[in-house]
Amino acid sequence: MAATDFHFVRDEMAPVLPPPAATGGLVGWVRNNLFSSLTNTILTLIGVIILRLLFEPLVKFAFINAMWTGENREACLGHHGACWPYITDYFSQFIYGRYPISERWRVDIVFAVFALGLVPLLVPSAPFKRANVIFMLIVFPVGSFFLLTGGFGMEIVETSNWGGLLVTLVIAVTGIAASLPIGIVLALGRRSKMPVVRLVSVIFIEFWRGVPLVTVLFMSSVMLPLFLPEGVNFDKLLRALIGVTLFASAYMAEVVRGGLQAIPKGQYEGAMALGLRYWQMMGLIIMPQALKLVIPGIVNTFIGLFKDTTLVLIIGLFDLLGQIQSSYTDPTWATPTQSHTGYLFAAATYWAFCFSMSRYSIFMERRLHTGHKR
Repeated sequence: MAATDFHFVRDEMAPVLPPPAATGGLVGWVRNNLFSSLTNTILTLIGVIILRLLFEPLVKFAFINAMWTGENREACLGHHGACWPYITDYFSQFIYGRYPISERWRVDIVFAVFALGLVPLLVPSAPFKRANVIFMLIVFPVGSFFLLTGGFGMEIVETSNWGGLLVTLVIAVTGIAASLPIGIVLALGRRSKMPVVRLVSVIFIEFWRGVPLVTVLFMSSVMLPLFLPEGVNFDKLLRALIGVTLFASAYMAEVVRGGLQAIPKGQYEGAMALGLRYWQMMGLIIMPQALKLVIPGIVNTFIGLFKDTTLVLIIGLFDLLGQIQSSYTDPTWATPTQSHTGYLFAAATYWAFCFSMSRYSIFMERRLHTGHKR
């Protein structure tokens, strides 16, 4: 009998089997991350109890006990949950404010163009990136200004009639787009070897960081006109945009400066050894690395700026939160749960925008983590 008769020789690869349920899949993840030790098990149980105490009342108010249909306050009286018909009835005002109903198509066009231009701008592999950047930084702001304010045959709409999510996005997007480049210039100025440039940058940053945003908005709206020549006046929304941008730029400058200080000295020396000039060194070598390191800080500043737009209510600009608060004076929907429902809607809206920015920053961190992941 041949020797091979006592052996089994496999002539094809065995199929790849999934890991056991105890080490892979959902059960494995729960076992390894939540119940891997006695301490983790206790902390997990405490966390579950806290989440239940926090979210159970919220779920009951927002969904289980909520009223979903109705024509007026009578539909929500007697219910202990959210009054969502009130949100439905006021939804258009929460988005457009007092913008004329017949002209709201202009706002819709601005929103649509902004979304269509922003999506490919945020996708790293999208083509025509340079043309997209030029469009979003030059063409879109100018076109949106004339489209929203009117002129050229369209009805003139004063900014005092703007409100709701429109004002929130105008202030937030303008502040975000303008504060980053100004903050980069200020950060470079604070590290400059020229004493005058460094002194001016330090004074600017420390002044705006030492003043509350409420004070900045109040001064820009109430006090600034007192120092202007007679007959000269700025639009209230424009004054708010300038104040918010300068305020955010000071914080952005410190975030960027932290990234510049984290770059090893050898990077500067290597760039100078290649014969690169200052702006070439900063634009090609130093700044890309610095900005990559401080993505969390930059996005954190953007999120704070987006939420700080609610402060413009003190100068008479009705953003989303201000528009919601102004709706409480309508007796048609006056119920004990009206304010709770309005604030819940505002919180959900702000959370959606801020969470989206946070997730995108995490995506960019993972994509650009090369050499820094630990």
